[in-house]
Amino acid sequence: MDAAVLLGGPKEEWPADLKDRLKRAREAGDLLIGVDRGALFLLELGFKPDLAIGDFDSLKPDELAWVEGTADDIRYSVPKKDWTDSELMLGIAFGDYQIDQLRVYGATGGRLDHAAINAFGILNPELRKYANQLTLVDKQNLIFYRQAGSYELKRQDYTYFGVTCLMPVEDLTIQEALYDLAPYSGDYIRSFTSNEFLPEKDSCKLSLKKGLVAVVYSKDLDRYQQA
Repeated sequence: MDAAVLLGGPKEEWPADLKDRLKRAREAGDLLIGVDRGALFLLELGFKPDLAIGDFDSLKPDELAWVEGTADDIRYSVPKKDWTDSELMLGIAFGDYQIDQLRVYGATGGRLDHAAINAFGILNPELRKYANQLTLVDKQNLIFYRQAGSYELKRQDYTYFGVTCLMPVEDLTIQEALYDLAPYSGDYIRSFTSNEFLPEKDSCKLSLKKGLVAVVYSKDLDRYQQA
């Protein structure tokens, strides 16, 4: 089973068609998860959360009552904790619900510390094994993660793609793209940005012998607004 998750990030950063995406997820039988204020956002969009997670400190009493009276499963956290609500969500979704693929919205924008943990929480040693199953989406970017292995990156509705090393990597290569990358090894965060697919090809190849990378598909905002 797959799942769609809505976090509490600013609505301005949502994909323009988020409601349609959530509707398709619901029709496909995917789990809908709201994290903290994201649970309220789901209700406001007309969707009942199957799972709501958080300390809900951003909700007013009547808003929390709406979530509590609607969601099928509520997991409460406390404001003072070691794991953020988004990390707890990853642990519950992958651990308790055995989710196959998790697509997260509302993870970017607003406070940078929130965006950082949403993007990098998967580095938590207890969560890292699920990295290949996680995708983040906002109005301008699609981010997914790849551990050691060989992969085909398929062209999507984005102008560029980049690969960022989140951990020490060995023999990272990109082949059959506009800018190929010879085997690269390094022990610090490094980003290979603004790559593109070749006009005549709908995919390229990515491989790494060791480590973890984030693959970011992106488009310029003005181009997105004109699309």
